[in-house]
Amino acid sequence: MSTAAAVVVYGATGHTGRFIVAELQRRGIATIVSGRSAAPLAALAAETGAGVEARPAAVDDPAALDRALAGAAAVINAAGPFAVTAGPVVEAALRAGIPYLDVAAEIEANASTFADHAEAARKAETLVVPAMAFYGGLGDLLVTAALGDWTAADEVHVAYGLNGWHPTPGTREAGRVSHERRAGRRVRFTDGGLQYHDDRSPEQDWDFPEPLGRRTVLAEFSMADIVTVPSHVDVPEVRTYMTLEAARDLAAEDTPAPEAVDDLGRSDQTFVVDVLVRAGGVERRATARGQDIYAITAPLVVEAAQQVLAGNTRATGVASAGTAFHAADFLRALAPNLSVELPN
Repeated sequence: MSTAAAVVVYGATGHTGRFIVAELQRRGIATIVSGRSAAPLAALAAETGAGVEARPAAVDDPAALDRALAGAAAVINAAGPFAVTAGPVVEAALRAGIPYLDVAAEIEANASTFADHAEAARKAETLVVPAMAFYGGLGDLLVTAALGDWTAADEVHVAYGLNGWHPTPGTREAGRVSHERRAGRRVRFTDGGLQYHDDRSPEQDWDFPEPLGRRTVLAEFSMADIVTVPSHVDVPEVRTYMTLEAARDLAAEDTPAPEAVDDLGRSDQTFVVDVLVRAGGVERRATARGQDIYAITAPLVVEAAQQVLAGNTRATGVASAGTAFHAADFLRALAPNLSVELPN
């Protein structure tokens, strides 16, 4: 397989990175695997199949990153913590003049991408899409589809109905970095901006669509949607929620990593993402269902890469998923990996 129009996957040997490589291969997209360690990359390239090239590069080595991206058509960054990797890989993508996508769930890392690289990406006329993943990207697409012709809302709510959450080592490390970065405080988006605070996250009930039904959730369990949605929607309040059992799994130090239960390597985790937007007393709702929050990130970001390569984008510069793509069409293109219910 030629690498003339290849997509580089940085962090290819990680849990999510391997799903992304497999999805690229399934779609017949030429793939270059990259990351810090040469030996695991070479092994991944060999087991993936002929034509997959390994290009090791440390994130603090700009020359190596330039070599890794040379001649490629786009780069997907799947290497966390993104507080460490996003900036250098975005800068390498801009030097190479190729689109950048990542799967960051870290709130501050995503905010930094929007704040620090918007001008350079705009001048380079290069698309940079952070958080093109289950957290941040999927919610943003659902919100955008629910909004329809609205350009503003009074409030946006994104409720995550997970039957459990077995975090990967990468998720735990990213969480540790975020915790340290905000000095242990929580963050929310209210009154039109990010606010840091020390009070406890309240609990409430959320009526998910069946079969999940009414569940107790942690309110203000803030995820990357509080960055992606306000980047293009005029809204003073964005709240995200997490089912209590999933939040407890994530908090517990002894919760094991996810285990594969099918031939695709997915775990038995199921999810419902339920979005509610309100404006002028009118409500609109959009919902998505699927299996395994890590596995679903692969079709999300690879569909984005494929649409970028095909020129099916609506923005340049730093843009969220809902800005970069036609949200409803994008979500429907993810079938059968994702089942969606959108407003008429």
